[in-house]
Amino acid sequence: MTPHPDPRTGAAVKAADRAHVFHSWSAQALIDPLAVAGAEGSYFWDYDGKRYLDFTSGLVYTNIGYQHPKVVAAIQEQAAKMTTFAPAFAIEARSEAARLIAERTPGDLDKIFFTNGGADAVEHAVRMARLHTGRPKVLSAYRSYHGGTQQAINITGDPRRWASDSAAAGVVHFWAPFLYRSRFYAETEEQECARALEHLETTIAFEGPQTVAAIILETIPGTAGIMVPPPGYLAGVREICDKYGIVFILDEVMAGFGRTGEWFAADLFDVTPDLMTFAKGVNSGYVPLGGVAVSGAIAETFAERPYPGGLTYSGHPLACAAAVATIEVMAEEGIVEHAARLGADVVGPALRELAERHPSVGEVRGVGMFWALDLVKDRETREPLVPYNAAGEANAPMAAFGAAAKAHGIWPFINMNRTHVVPPCNVTEAELKEGLAALDAALAVADEYVA
Repeated sequence: MTPHPDPRTGAAVKAADRAHVFHSWSAQALIDPLAVAGAEGSYFWDYDGKRYLDFTSGLVYTNIGYQHPKVVAAIQEQAAKMTTFAPAFAIEARSEAARLIAERTPGDLDKIFFTNGGADAVEHAVRMARLHTGRPKVLSAYRSYHGGTQQAINITGDPRRWASDSAAAGVVHFWAPFLYRSRFYAETEEQECARALEHLETTIAFEGPQTVAAIILETIPGTAGIMVPPPGYLAGVREICDKYGIVFILDEVMAGFGRTGEWFAADLFDVTPDLMTFAKGVNSGYVPLGGVAVSGAIAETFAERPYPGGLTYSGHPLACAAAVATIEVMAEEGIVEHAARLGADVVGPALRELAERHPSVGEVRGVGMFWALDLVKDRETREPLVPYNAAGEANAPMAAFGAAAKAHGIWPFINMNRTHVVPPCNVTEAELKEGLAALDAALAVADEYVA
């Protein structure tokens, strides 16, 4: 679709937004939201007709891009047939979505509990683990994000937790492996893995294994920096959980449904958790949907005992119809395989080449359509380009980099000192190269702040 400028409508949209919309994660008087007129495929555009290549996939969820005609048609067809129905009934779209998801989850994660998004999926996974084990505590990693609801934000391990952390949610944080900024003084991936596992098991020992219900990890942490775990780490966590009777939860809200070049990132590591959360890419965000994939053992806990939880819109027919169509589109068009190939053959090599030329790039890491650049002031010391949780003037270098990216036609995903490269999983090679060229130009601005 060709954007047609309509600044008058854009001004009205912006005025209504500023008058009435309360935005998340924002100081309301300090933001200036872009008024978006439309979106298609890997692009969106404003009311002035300026088009942006979306290197954020919305919030890392438009895995098949915007306005895929088959998914739009499926939503329209479902709306005409049955717009909504209560969750206690068997509905075709709901049953089929559950079947298709269960076909792709690892191991025996064959029961699907539907939620409205990722945060409430995490809430329910933790509730299931606590009820299954009869234990109160949950262990989660620093450098993690698990959602904005009360339990999920307490589980989160980044600064978004601080304002809401009650210190009474039964959550204990630990360090997961991240060799580039190792907390274990490791020099190799093998050392980082071994020391991180030792640290985790020691944490469990001092917390009391009999008090720990679950360990929850993002399979590959997303907004915290796309830190691919070293070989053997997730398998080691699985062994620790088995040793102490702890439920292992993998959060695949961001990494799932093709983002890593596999249906689920767990497939990269040949690991099966007891519970797996999902959302975002399950239907490319077209209608809100999330869920928990449940193992046989945990499902059996609630075979005769009612599960004390639910949602009015659990398995909403419109959302489930969108999920069915999205999964079918991904299979028919080979989108998962496409993401794997472009990640290995195009994105990875191109980002590493950019790192060689731009002193502001400290590290490149990722897989599939899931990449991050760690930006630094000094490659030798690895000092971040901006301080941890920087704001205002302290964040000026990242703000300048972001403005340069937008000026060159890409919408960047920036968090602290990182920029993420997370376009739709069906982005074309030509679109990728266009975006990478724009990223190249924007990094020249970041280079100006290098010591």
